Amino acid sequence: MQELTFSTMIAVLEEIFGRGLLWVMVAAAVLVTAAYLYVLIRDRAVSWRKFLWAQVAMPFGAIAAVLFVQNVTSSGFGDIGGPIDVIVLLLVSVAGAVGAAILVYTAQSLLRGKAAKP
Repeated sequence: MQELTFSTMIAVLEEIFGRGLLWVMVAAAVLVTAAYLYVLIRDRAVSWRKFLWAQVAMPFGAIAAVLFVQNVTSSGFGDIGGPIDVIVLLLVSVAGAVGAAILVYTAQSLLRGKAAKP
């Protein structure tokens, strides 16, 4: 691999996750992001109570993301071979934590409705 291009990254991700699962995850991320933006525009403010609960969900999202990737790729923690593997694992956990926070905040806002103004 001489160059790192966007199409190369897509091909690598499709190889890791499988074509179907990758695009289902991308579609889910787009839907949750669109719902999150809708909630922020609708409420015109961040609800700090919902934000706190979203932060509580972050460690669970980080752990779930790491376990999901370990399961999908048929690898384990014993397969971690060097610094780049640790960096990738940390990035996966950060992505899982942020994704969980956004998902929880959005779900709370959509299920409970618009926050009451003080």
